[in-house]
Amino acid sequence: MTDPIAIQDTYPEDASHCYGCGRLNADGIQIRTHLDGVNAVTEFDPWPSHTAFEGTVYGGLIASVIDCHSTGAAAIFAMVAAGTEVGSEPSPRFVTAHLEVDFLAPTPLERMRVVGRLVEITQRKVVVESELIVDGTTTATGLAVLVRLRDD
Repeated sequence: MTDPIAIQDTYPEDASHCYGCGRLNADGIQIRTHLDGVNAVTEFDPWPSHTAFEGTVYGGLIASVIDCHSTGAAAIFAMVAAGTEVGSEPSPRFVTAHLEVDFLAPTPLERMRVVGRLVEITQRKVVVESELIVDGTTTATGLAVLVRLRDD
C-alpha cells in the first residue's frame, strides 16, 4: 500500500515556505496531513529541541502543529466538499483566523497523532476541531477557524 497524498505536497511553490507545513522550508517541521476516512490526520515526531521540561514538548510547538494541521485539514475538507480528489490539482489555501488550544496533559516527546474533524464549512470558511494524541492519550485539543485565500 502506498502512503496517502499529503495535502502539503499539493501547495503551490510560492505557498510552501511555512515553518510548520512548508515542504520547501528546510528548517521547518514539514508536517504532512492526509485524508483518513472522513478525518484529516497528521503524524509528527517532535525533535529533542522541542523540549519544554525533560521528556515533554513545549506548548508553542503543540499550537503550531495544531495550527498547520488545521489549515491542511481545511484544504482537504474543501476539496472533498467540492468533489475534488486530493492530489488531482493544487489545493485551495487557507489561513488561520482564530485558533484555540487546550492543553490537557503534558505531551511526551514522542510521535504525535493529530486527528481533525470537520465542524463547519462554507464557501470561504472552514472550522476544524482537532485532537492531539500521544500513545493513546489526548494531551491537547484545538478549534480553528480557517479562511480561504483568494486564488489571485
